[in-house]
Amino acid sequence: MDLFELLKNETVQIVDVRTESEYQDGHVINSRNIPVDQVPNLIEEFKNMSKPIVLCCASGSRSGMATEYLSSAGVTEIYNGGSWKNVELQQLK
Repeated sequence: MDLFELLKNETVQIVDVRTESEYQDGHVINSRNIPVDQVPNLIEEFKNMSKPIVLCCASGSRSGMATEYLSSAGVTEIYNGGSWKNVELQQLK
């Protein structure tokens, strides 16, 4: 599914996996901050989030790693949105 379509879903959950300070410097409106190093401890929380889940970070690298990790842990409907700025641009279309 393409990012634009995912973001139009009214139940989409956007999770920014950057550090708290990076998140505070700018982020997607209505996104949630869960730093990538906390992701392994919150698998059940991710499983219980509304779907789809779109992860983002600064470049797409950390969100890509977190997406692969969560997917292998059984989290469904999880997608790498790449850069938070890209997610924001797609959301504004």
